[in-house]
Amino acid sequence: MFSYMWPIALVVLSNTVYQICAKEVSPTINPFASLVITYLVGAAASAVLYFSFQKGGSLFKEFAHINWASFALGLVIVGLEVGFIFAYQVGWKVSTASVVQSAFLALMLVVVGLLLYHEPITRNKVIGVVFCLIGLLFLNQ
Repeated sequence: MFSYMWPIALVVLSNTVYQICAKEVSPTINPFASLVITYLVGAAASAVLYFSFQKGGSLFKEFAHINWASFALGLVIVGLEVGFIFAYQVGWKVSTASVVQSAFLALMLVVVGLLLYHEPITRNKVIGVVFCLIGLLFLNQ
């Protein structure tokens, strides 16, 4: 059970700290300048973790296995990061911005799962979508 749950726990913990950090980015810095520092720190941390877990590995040999998704992920992460920074700067509350985007994301991913990965739309997924929509209504009251 632990091997199944720890990645989600890491995502929840990291996303909590992420939202706090995004909310606290100085309003006087250009968000893109802030992201330069963010990604430099992220690149350094990724390199340290790679060499810590892959003893004797070659990072450059790993690059031979890269595909389009790594490049696209870099671009969409910038959109995600700057979107939250701008959302907080224009007044979104930390308690609602992430919940609202997560609800819309859940809706989008049901469609993506169906169209790209041929995942079935089950009764439980439909009920989950309905709850997401109800939750959005309550949040915006």
